[in-house]
Amino acid sequence: MPVSKRKVAVLGASGLVGQRLVRSLVGHPWFEVVALGGSKRRAGTPFRDVLHPLGSGDLHGAAVPQELADMRLLECEPGAAFDCDIVFSALPAEVAEQVEPAFAQAGYAVVSNARTYRMDADVPLVIPEVNHDHIALVEKQRRERGWRGCIVTNPNCSTIALTLTIAPLARKFGIEAVQVTTMQALSGAGLSGPSALDMLDNVVPYIGGEEDKLETEPQKLLGTLAAGSIEPMDIKISAQCNRVSTVHGHLECVAVKLGSRVEQDELLAAWAEWHPLQDAGLHLPSAPAQPVIYLQEPNRPQPRVDRDLENGMASIVGRLRPDPILDYKFVALGHNLARGAAGGTLLLAELLHASGAID
Repeated sequence: MPVSKRKVAVLGASGLVGQRLVRSLVGHPWFEVVALGGSKRRAGTPFRDVLHPLGSGDLHGAAVPQELADMRLLECEPGAAFDCDIVFSALPAEVAEQVEPAFAQAGYAVVSNARTYRMDADVPLVIPEVNHDHIALVEKQRRERGWRGCIVTNPNCSTIALTLTIAPLARKFGIEAVQVTTMQALSGAGLSGPSALDMLDNVVPYIGGEEDKLETEPQKLLGTLAAGSIEPMDIKISAQCNRVSTVHGHLECVAVKLGSRVEQDELLAAWAEWHPLQDAGLHLPSAPAQPVIYLQEPNRPQPRVDRDLENGMASIVGRLRPDPILDYKFVALGHNLARGAAGGTLLLAELLHASGAID
């Protein structure tokens, strides 16, 4: 591991994901924040003036040290002000569309949480425990686009919670179909999401674009890399997504049709024995020791109680039982800010660094 830290920057630092990223980078053993990017309107604003309590991810999030709190936001344009190797992008999708390629062309490794380029054929969409080998797409991307840098992407937050739970089952038994209904936290909508008044005594049965992402991203993530391209896994996914009034943590009710006849204890063993990063010799600082945690209690997992297990970086599973239509059903929980956004993006940057994909 490196003796000196890599310099990194965070674009979109004023949003909830950006703020959580900055907090997650405090004291990181490999990375050091040297610049923060924001909108033109916020350029010149000290970071302390945009901090929001929800950006900590919970009520006891890491404090921001004075040197970061005093750091002024820069316009998101590549140049001398961004004296770093890696740029974390927590930008809105419509802004990322122009900004991320500009940084990649200028030689930066862009690690993005935006949806904009996730499904491009030459852009790695990666959950490190699931498909760390897909990082190799970076070489093709640089060659075909003429970039010195690159863009790698973190999946949608609800996709991560689901895919972490079905990946070990798919690898061991095969999966033909998945049905998933989500109950997604308010923080997943960002600071501009529904107000408390909108959500009081209410559930909103629609989240724009969410169902499409949840139905397509796992196919790429679980796909096979061969001859410089991804062959998506042939798996049918039906998703229904709802916004509920929890603060953090997306709860998902999942049913799966497996590729072979499997006993319930075999599913539990597949989750318990799944340590893909450690088995591959990849010891990444932010990786959970146990990517999938099964809780035996009949009323778990619960967002307020369980979302912070493994520092919020694991998928928490419970209520495994036979399904009368498919094969089995269970409940999964993922921390949408910790693992689903900021933490997943940070883990991806650690993979990018450890794999030698950047100089």
